[in-house]
Amino acid sequence: MIEEIVPNLYRVEVPLPKNPLKATNSYVVKACGRTLVVDTGLNQEECLNAMRSALEELDVDLGETDFFITHMHPDHLDLVWALARDSSAIYFNKPDNDEIKSSGQWDDGMHNFVRMSGYPENRLQRVIEEYFGHKYSAWGPLEFTILKEGDTISIGDFLFNCVETPGHTKGHMCLYEHDKRILLSGDHILDGITPNISLWLYEDNPLNEYLASLDKVYEFDVELVLPGHRSPFRDCKRRIRELKHHHQMRNSEILSILEKGSKDAYQTASQMSWNMTYNFWNLFPIPQQLFATTEAIAHLKYLEANGLVRREMQRQKIVFSLE
Repeated sequence: MIEEIVPNLYRVEVPLPKNPLKATNSYVVKACGRTLVVDTGLNQEECLNAMRSALEELDVDLGETDFFITHMHPDHLDLVWALARDSSAIYFNKPDNDEIKSSGQWDDGMHNFVRMSGYPENRLQRVIEEYFGHKYSAWGPLEFTILKEGDTISIGDFLFNCVETPGHTKGHMCLYEHDKRILLSGDHILDGITPNISLWLYEDNPLNEYLASLDKVYEFDVELVLPGHRSPFRDCKRRIRELKHHHQMRNSEILSILEKGSKDAYQTASQMSWNMTYNFWNLFPIPQQLFATTEAIAHLKYLEANGLVRREMQRQKIVFSLE
């Protein structure tokens, strides 16, 4: 599906087969002699066919096209390998680029951390194999043009300001068009669903970064939000307040769970409420159990950093209890 948002800015829905997200939004900004594509999709035939069809319909010449990738997750990044040409600039952020170079999709450190967080050992290999990012990864040599806070991308009558919004990933970056009051939010702000905030290495505190990034964007004058998934929406401040409230409620729920005794992150996640079609934890697909666990870890780390819970090792597991 192609939707013209404003003159020369289009939304392309890129399908995500057999994925609960259903589609990634790719945004195409056209100008005389140059095109900018924001986010791409998975490295899957269905995604590639949809993107090629849309770009042909919009009369886009890939030899005159640049790309901006909001963050490293494969449903936003991986199709760029098939679309970019030697003449293309691929704009990206440094933290996510460093993450790709240092560890790739999955490493032993992440494996051990998730295992120590209580995730069953016998399910880890299955979840790696079933995870769509592992199945369809296209990572390889590619030259990125690294952008940072305050850098700009000028195309046609659009001037996009780069806004660093870590949380969903270490380097997540939005684009803000000040005069048109448009925010291309990637997965930083979504409507109808909440961005996944996960912790994979304990030295990080992604929830703290995410909440600070929400406060940062709250100060912007935004008329229209163009998210990475679901439909565009207005009233950005309303949605930010809802997202902050969601995480406050998550924190309160975890504290209530820990009132009943010490637990590891997997045990904690299994007792949390999740907005899914499955009524029982053991019915969750294995990858969704993993993402729920790493989201629980992010909240537990945030609560520990704020002095509300304490962490200790018990039988080679990281266990949390009320402070």
